[in-house]
Amino acid sequence: MSKQIKKGDHVKVIAGNHRGKEGKVIDVSFEKHVVIVEGVHMIKKHAKRSQALPQGGIIEREGTIHISNVKLVVPAAI
Repeated sequence: MSKQIKKGDHVKVIAGNHRGKEGKVIDVSFEKHVVIVEGVHMIKKHAKRSQALPQGGIIEREGTIHISNVKLVVPAAI
């Protein structure tokens, strides 16, 4: 398990269907060994009507990626 990846880091996906994509880490769960990367592994979630979402519908959001499938990208020094 890599505890060097944290929220706000820039990472690259190195394995799976989304290999090669890069993005910023939105959330990390070390208990479940997963990360959520901005713009990577977009899933569709069906939402029931509620006060927060009056019309309901299909919401697109980021899914989780196993922490072993991402690597930290270090920006080039200027």
